[in-house]
Amino acid sequence: MALIKEFDFSQNLVLEDDIVLLRPLQHSDFENLLYFALNEPEIWTFSSIAASGSENLKNYINLAIQARENKTEFPFIVIDKKTGRYAGSTRFYDINFPFSSLQLGYTWYGKDFQGTGLNKHCKFLMLQFAFEVLKMERVEFRADSNNAKSIAAMKSIGCQVEGILRSHMPKLNSDDRRDSIILSILKNEWEEGARQRLLDKINNK
Repeated sequence: MALIKEFDFSQNLVLEDDIVLLRPLQHSDFENLLYFALNEPEIWTFSSIAASGSENLKNYINLAIQARENKTEFPFIVIDKKTGRYAGSTRFYDINFPFSSLQLGYTWYGKDFQGTGLNKHCKFLMLQFAFEVLKMERVEFRADSNNAKSIAAMKSIGCQVEGILRSHMPKLNSDDRRDSIILSILKNEWEEGARQRLLDKINNK
């Protein structure tokens, strides 16, 4: 537990491989993500908080950084190293060190980066850090149960479906409520095959 207790939320944590680089989200990243906020609002169709439009993007970044300062979340900006372009954002959240668990989500990418394999690289780096550095026992994922694309992506990296939270939360900009699907990967699953299977998919892309 010593390593976990020493985790510094203010550190300049960078996760990267040959394809992608994740670094801490900063207020100055407003300009780097503004194109998506102004031109690709459909990115946040199934999100609980939108970053469409300049004001929403400012709020999105402010809330993410505030959560990092509160030591409950660690948001990243994603950079595609092949093109040198900013691709989107993702984060660790609901970080619970006493329970050795966290959630991985708030993930979105611009249209040009969807379906390119970039997501698998991001997820591998984040899962590797969660299980092998933070020594987490469980990494959880959640999504709108109607978000078939996101659910398929999570299953493709080795997530196991656990169930549905019915009427879990309000839908964005709607009076309706959404059902949320819960998926997860456990430490023993990561060590006993999920890690290698995801690595094989990345290498065979």
